[in-house]
Amino acid sequence: MRINERRSLWRRMRPYLTVFDGPLLTILIVLLSTSLVTLYSASIGIPGKIEDQLRNIFMCFFVMWLVANIKPQNMMRIAVPAYVITLGLLVAVALVGTIKLGARRWLHIGVIDIQPSEFAKLAVPLMLAWFFQQRQGHLRWHSYAIGAMLLLLPVGLIARQPDLGTALLVVAAGFCVIFLAGLPWKALLALVAAGAASMPVAWSMMHDYQRERVMTLIDPTSDPLGKGFHIIQSTIAVGSGGITGKGWTHGTQAHLEFIPERTTDFIFAVYSEEFGLIGNLFLMLLYLLLIGRGLMISANAPNFFTRLLAGATTMIFFTYAFVNMGMVSGILPVVGVPLPFMSYGGTALLTLGLASGILMSVQRNRKLVQT
Repeated sequence: MRINERRSLWRRMRPYLTVFDGPLLTILIVLLSTSLVTLYSASIGIPGKIEDQLRNIFMCFFVMWLVANIKPQNMMRIAVPAYVITLGLLVAVALVGTIKLGARRWLHIGVIDIQPSEFAKLAVPLMLAWFFQQRQGHLRWHSYAIGAMLLLLPVGLIARQPDLGTALLVVAAGFCVIFLAGLPWKALLALVAAGAASMPVAWSMMHDYQRERVMTLIDPTSDPLGKGFHIIQSTIAVGSGGITGKGWTHGTQAHLEFIPERTTDFIFAVYSEEFGLIGNLFLMLLYLLLIGRGLMISANAPNFFTRLLAGATTMIFFTYAFVNMGMVSGILPVVGVPLPFMSYGGTALLTLGLASGILMSVQRNRKLVQT
């Protein structure tokens, strides 16, 4: 009887325990293992980092499992409330937010500080996917205009904090939804032209520190011990790795503390110095596999909503990786974007866990969602 009860319990629990997509899970495990190896070297002399990151990884997988068990139909139901709540929190930040390091990005609730802009990374594409799903088959130019307004409202509030890095990530994910919804190429080219024409206006609206980042990108040697220090030291580390790298835990730039934020935003510099070009190619292959798997899930999604949502979620991975690697390599301004599944940190890892859970939910329910 007990054996039969156990078998019955397993049959009931099995659908909830086998929700992970095999290929995607394998890629994430390899990425996170690579992260722990690199973080161990980068955090020598900084106790507690590995233990904290293991806890973050556990929470990431737990959140991933929870979201993977949510059916896409239920995600559609929470799209509007999630967007409205996120927008309300962003307005609250603008009015009564906590100021840290010169930026008003946090909201003090009870005994914790939360950063609502992190919620926008998923709430905005979720809302846009729901919006275009409701208008499928009846899309007109004004539908895309409304979608753009839904995107620009939270982006404007985030950029005002100021938090250019998060605003960029939200724009990328939101624009991906609008593009996949069928934005005409002519409209896309017009947007590019309008963006180029508005650069002088955007420059005049930028904060002084943002202008300094752009000028430092152009010529980091103009202030080698100040604004240009980060870029100069990170590019030295990337270049000094050569073909095969200096070896694990033998990176001089990191261990002599020339690389700033070496466990978070600049962990790619530590990795490049120790594992070289071969290691970089391996890491880029992992990200290509991750993005490719996400696009495959999006292509096989059963309806318009899940296709848009999976595509936008995949764009989050791409934007994180592209901006961080470009920033560390000196081809993009320093905007404080972590390397996905590699950088130390809990908030970003939870966001990535949520995104991965969404992809797994779409893949799991690809034959169950009514079109």
